[in-house]
Amino acid sequence: MEKRYWLIKFRERKGLSQSKIAKEIGVSQQMYNYIENGKRNPSPKLAKKIADVLNFSWTKFYED
Repeated sequence: MEKRYWLIKFRERKGLSQSKIAKEIGVSQQMYNYIENGKRNPSPKLAKKIADVLNFSWTKFYED
């Protein structure tokens, strides 16, 4: 998997840390880090939570 630079940009534009987002969506900071770094794929439910916090379409996780 590739690092999700687009996800990092969305987070940085909001001025949020990985730990802040992780707390808001109910996962560990390590799990969120894995998602950003492409080591893990979020479930649709988790993708929707992340997208809601960062204001983008959750389907972006499943686009090529």
